[in-house]
Amino acid sequence: MGFLDFVKKQFIDIIQWTEDGDEVLAWRFPMRDMEIQQGAQLTVRETQSALFVHQGKPADLFGPGQHTIKTQNIPLLTDLANWDKLFESPFKSDVYFFSTRLRLNQKWGTSNPITLRDREFGAVRLRAFGIYTFRIAAPHVFYQKVSGSRDTYTVGDVEGQLRNSAVAVLTDHFAESSIPFLDMAANQVELGAAVADKLRPMFADLGLALEGFQVQNVSLPEELQKRLDERIGMGLVGDMARYTQFQTAQSIPVAAANEGGVAGAGAGLGAGIAMGQAMGRAMSQATGGQPPAASGPAAPPMRVGPAAGAGSAAPVAEACVRCARPVPRGARFCPECGAAQALTCPRCNTHLDKPTRFCPECGAPQA
Repeated sequence: MGFLDFVKKQFIDIIQWTEDGDEVLAWRFPMRDMEIQQGAQLTVRETQSALFVHQGKPADLFGPGQHTIKTQNIPLLTDLANWDKLFESPFKSDVYFFSTRLRLNQKWGTSNPITLRDREFGAVRLRAFGIYTFRIAAPHVFYQKVSGSRDTYTVGDVEGQLRNSAVAVLTDHFAESSIPFLDMAANQVELGAAVADKLRPMFADLGLALEGFQVQNVSLPEELQKRLDERIGMGLVGDMARYTQFQTAQSIPVAAANEGGVAGAGAGLGAGIAMGQAMGRAMSQATGGQPPAASGPAAPPMRVGPAAGAGSAAPVAEACVRCARPVPRGARFCPECGAAQALTCPRCNTHLDKPTRFCPECGAPQA
């Protein structure tokens, strides 16, 4: 190395860092032979810091601006006085640059469900995920505890530690707060703020500052979510008796529109009967538990015996199956309303002793 080359090396050094991407947090300037020349110009851009490391220990921290490096040794005079060292400077030191801008949209989440005891549902398994924002706040602490003497240190190198810390604090907060799952899911902003307050000391211990923490979702695994949906559905139903009446009323038009013959008619009739029974119970409850009284004149006795005081027996009569008027025994039709008195099932021809809705033999609906 010639004398001119030595002098040129001493006075043209410019130390700077132009960030090429978003991933690098710390970067060491590649010094030739690990030397910093006396009077070197250090350029630090906005959202950067430069840490001067002298003799293996952090020394001066430089913020944004242009700085002239001044140290206790003067390499030019030392080398001029010691020609046998081939003009090699004994000044060994490094300059590390740190990116201090915000790292946005850093994702965190539970890789496995968190098992907790909930006041309403008992033991549950929760999942949660969200985003957080951080930056380097103390470069010298970050250098000593995290990045060290590596040439490059990226976001990917530290994100695992930060993500796992977030999940651990979230789990601990869930257990300590004893807040029901439904309340946690409905107050995600407050939940994120509470977790962030507990995380900030952990970040500060690494030389970082947590600038934001958001909980985007708190949910149950799919199989437990189905059970929760069923419970919510039952809560929406409320009064089961009224819900049954509503469902019955909704089914009548569907059954009436069914053109499936006897089966469709039976379905429609069954729905009508169920609705009538439900309405009857509702009316009974409205009247204090008493069944509703029948309107119109009282029905006559079913049988008419011999007249009191008559000298001879009168013909025995039976009540009409429709209008309940006396009908002479053996008569096939009622003399008052003309209703047929001999009842038979239209499907199986079974004799019916009294009017009924369905045949006791074949179950066919009766008109």
